[in-house]
Amino acid sequence: MTVTAVRPIPAPPAERLRWGTLLVVLAGVFMTTLDFFIVNVAIPSVQRDLGAGAGAIEWTVAGFSLAIASGVITAGRLGDRFGRRRLYGIGLALFTLASLACGVAPTAGSLVAGRIAQGLSAALMAPQALAILGTAFAGHARARAFSAYGLSMGLAAVFGQLIGGLLIRADVLGLGWRSCFLINVPVGVLALAALRRTVPPSAGTGRARLDLAGMVLVTAALVATVLPLISGQSAGWPLWTVLSFVAAALLYGAFVGYQWRLGSRGGSPLIELDLFRERAFSAGLVAQLVFWMGQGSFFLVFALYLQQGHRLDALNSGLVFAAIGGGYLVTSTLSHRFVARLGRQAVALGTLVMAAGLVLLSETVRHIGVTGPVVDLTPALAVDGAGMGMALAPLVSIVLARVRPEHAGAASGVLSTAMQVGGALGVAVVGLVFYRFLGPTLDYAHAFRAAIAVLVVVALAVAATVQLLPRGAQAEPGSGGAEHPQREHRRIGS
Repeated sequence: MTVTAVRPIPAPPAERLRWGTLLVVLAGVFMTTLDFFIVNVAIPSVQRDLGAGAGAIEWTVAGFSLAIASGVITAGRLGDRFGRRRLYGIGLALFTLASLACGVAPTAGSLVAGRIAQGLSAALMAPQALAILGTAFAGHARARAFSAYGLSMGLAAVFGQLIGGLLIRADVLGLGWRSCFLINVPVGVLALAALRRTVPPSAGTGRARLDLAGMVLVTAALVATVLPLISGQSAGWPLWTVLSFVAAALLYGAFVGYQWRLGSRGGSPLIELDLFRERAFSAGLVAQLVFWMGQGSFFLVFALYLQQGHRLDALNSGLVFAAIGGGYLVTSTLSHRFVARLGRQAVALGTLVMAAGLVLLSETVRHIGVTGPVVDLTPALAVDGAGMGMALAPLVSIVLARVRPEHAGAASGVLSTAMQVGGALGVAVVGLVFYRFLGPTLDYAHAFRAAIAVLVVVALAVAATVQLLPRGAQAEPGSGGAEHPQREHRRIGS
């Protein structure tokens, strides 16, 4: 007689320690996103205390973004090879130290150096965070983990200005703007202390040689792309910016050709080009880039409208941003349910809701100008935030859902790069429109409405791009990543 016995096996660490894993990983995600936005609040105080000139201030902001964009692809592959928990821990430790260096910086130059160090450390963490969530969780748990990832990023972006304003207003121990950086230190130390107990290890391949030539080519290409996007507008788009874009195109071509040749010879390229044959990844990557074109630029021009147009200080401006956070908080916590029901159309629906909120916001700005009550902006901002919450996390999970676990770090690095490049491109394009319509009369309401018109087009473009995804593309339970069966069957003969 033959019977089938069911032998339960222990739940994997990612399931047992689900909340611990999320808290530790998302602590790094929240800190790095917060530091991208919070620095804008500190700029006036930094100029006053350190005597920082325009160039130093520009690099305090831009150096962080440039360092992230240039390093995430390489960092993703390093995580695949040496282990994602290890690389995440190194990045977290370095980010904590860099935040301390920024917080005690005695000169503008040392602050710029600290910001670049923060960016490089964040680049180490970003792809590992996505890869850890994508491989340590399975099925519905993975969808919820990505929802938490999107929630963490969104709240840090939306409330960054408010948090910075509160810290500077509180002036704890007379630290002023320095507390915007020093707040990362205790959070980083606590996350590091819990890392080994909560985050499941990934051994890494460890066998293949590192593609050093590929690292140099792609890093140079990304620097040549992002640097003129960040600095070109303020410099008046001089000749070097055009030459930089030309050099970037040549470097990307050389990188792709080298990756193809290396792979065809049986080597280990920095990025497996087969990734882009998966339509969910390639089309989703384009959608991600376009989506972040809108996000980074919106927060910039809206802050200018509030602080320069309405003359609000950082704290009161941050309070207005809280309306976006309210809408975002509601829908982002439910985003995995939208994906389960609608698949790829959850992202399209979210961006259409964003577009509707932006149209309503434009009409409200037309009525209140720069003298009316800013509280009138609340309904439109809440709608826009709700659309953001519906779209952000599902877009990440759709892009990564079908990626094989051994390529999760590299794929996450490419995805993080798309976010950074998209943000820089959006700031360049939307910022150009904003300042052109601002004109010599400094009509901030008119300029903001012109920028909103571009942002509506960007949101609609995301909805259209999502249609290129394969039908049924979603973060399906059990798709991609590491599966964790809870029971195994074996046959016992007698």
